Amino acid sequence: MVPVGRVVSTRDVPEDDGWDGETSSIELLEPFDGSALQGLDGFSHCLVVYVFDRASWDGSRMTRRPRGNPDWPETGIFAQRAKDRPNRIGVTVCRVVSVEGTVLRVSGLDAIDGTPVLDIKPHMEEFGPRGEHRQPSWATELMNGYW
Repeated sequence: MVPVGRVVSTRDVPEDDGWDGETSSIELLEPFDGSALQGLDGFSHCLVVYVFDRASWDGSRMTRRPRGNPDWPETGIFAQRAKDRPNRIGVTVCRVVSVEGTVLRVSGLDAIDGTPVLDIKPHMEEFGPRGEHRQPSWATELMNGYW
């Protein structure tokens, strides 16, 4: 896969919390020009697919306690959204702030400065969860300060 853009952010360290206060930019890379973003400003949110390029995967950690918290259960890597993943792929729904030429400004993107972006998609309600959804209480606790 080849990146379509790069993240420009004030954060250069992968911290765990406070991402909703972060406004970052995605600068498109050639051959993509402003026409690739045309119409995206008509959506309130977009889905950003990116690479945790500075994270690593240790196959011996198939299960772990989220954030190392002993109060939370040991869970498998596919039951977590940790950055240290087998294929290091990140996916986040962000608010579209603006589109100017080849620059997309978003808020709530949990990616650090220089992160390669693989794809950008508009968020459509119809692609959201259908029916009721559930999650364990530890996940709700973990996300309390994330956004």
